[in-house]
Amino acid sequence: MLSNKNKTVLYVGGSKFLKKRVTLHKEGKATEFTKKYNVNELLCFEEYSGFHDAFVREKELKNWKKEWKWNLIKSMNPDLKDLYFDL
Repeated sequence: MLSNKNKTVLYVGGSKFLKKRVTLHKEGKATEFTKKYNVNELLCFEEYSGFHDAFVREKELKNWKKEWKWNLIKSMNPDLKDLYFDL
């Protein structure tokens, strides 16, 4: 999950190549939504061995309430650090 600098927007997405995908977000070359809201900080990610499991989880998270997403993020990254630099 990604957010903007002020942590007011959340974006859930999936990618086989996480670092490359987040780099596109940081360069403003990803989706129109993420460009519009400057969503480029990686706050939380999960790894899956298969595409199907990752796709199902992405769809599940997209249906979660924002509060639930923030609770998940904070449980994995309490300081809300941009995890991109640790990839």
